[in-house]
Amino acid sequence: MNILIIGGGGFIGQKLARSLVARGQLRGQKIESLTLADIHMPASIPANFDIKTVTCDIADPQSVADTIGSEVDVIYLLAAIVSAHAEDDFFAGMSINMMGTLNVLERARSLNTCPTVVFTSSIAVFGGEVPDPILDHTALMPQSSYGTQKAIGELLVNDYSRKGFIDGRGFRLPTISVRPGAPNRAASSFMSSILREPLNGQPANCPVSKDFAHYYLSPRKCVENLILGAEIPGQDFGSSRCMMMPGRKTTIREMIDAMTSVVGPEAEELITWNAQPDVQKIVGGWRSDFEPTKALKLGMSADTSFVENIRYYIEDDQPTG
Repeated sequence: MNILIIGGGGFIGQKLARSLVARGQLRGQKIESLTLADIHMPASIPANFDIKTVTCDIADPQSVADTIGSEVDVIYLLAAIVSAHAEDDFFAGMSINMMGTLNVLERARSLNTCPTVVFTSSIAVFGGEVPDPILDHTALMPQSSYGTQKAIGELLVNDYSRKGFIDGRGFRLPTISVRPGAPNRAASSFMSSILREPLNGQPANCPVSKDFAHYYLSPRKCVENLILGAEIPGQDFGSSRCMMMPGRKTTIREMIDAMTSVVGPEAEELITWNAQPDVQKIVGGWRSDFEPTKALKLGMSADTSFVENIRYYIEDDQPTG
């Protein structure tokens, strides 16, 4: 079993790689090699099998061809630029999120081996006037460039799978929280920073109201679901290869209450409440009421409460010392 993680330098890519190393197998087969690829050289991970790290620009077809060898069995396509970045720089979003996805799928098609491709989409593909709750087959109606680019990627994964070029499966990720590290350019970045920074004794600002509701999943559960997503037999997906990954609808107030229930009320005192219209404009078009029936039937799961998200961050990612 030879696995490639494109986006292997990102925090989900690194967590996925460590989980695969700990398992040592995927789909009942021993992992022979794991390649981590990203625009910048990813950090390597110790393993008892071959680990490679390479740079790859998915916007460049030749770079993609150099990265994806004929021996690959499973490709995780995690690489993308995030929501606010894609909104601010339309060309970069189209080049990376749309054309980059096409470049990876075209290279996979050219291998004539039908590799498994696990594509991470986003709940940002939904929005507009479709009614709640959002179901697996609700019409895609993105309200951002990022969501549009991910929706195009989903259609390509479905068609390349229908044609037998790849064994594709796409998962619409909830917002992942609590994310470790520094804030990024995602419009949803505050949904981690308002917890992560206070948990680390630092101030943070929330640009939306306490009753703002969104759909969340912890990094730990996301990785578990991505591994399962590669192991589900292709025929079990039916005619649509893309679906929502399970998550939980939670308000900002409920998130903060979960944090204070674990670490005490002092953490909340570090949060300020200054509105940011540019962020509100993007996240205001996102939906939060989802029913991920298909993924649940296939064995995926969400966190049981947001308290788990807080505890997982403390156990897995909180800096020590």
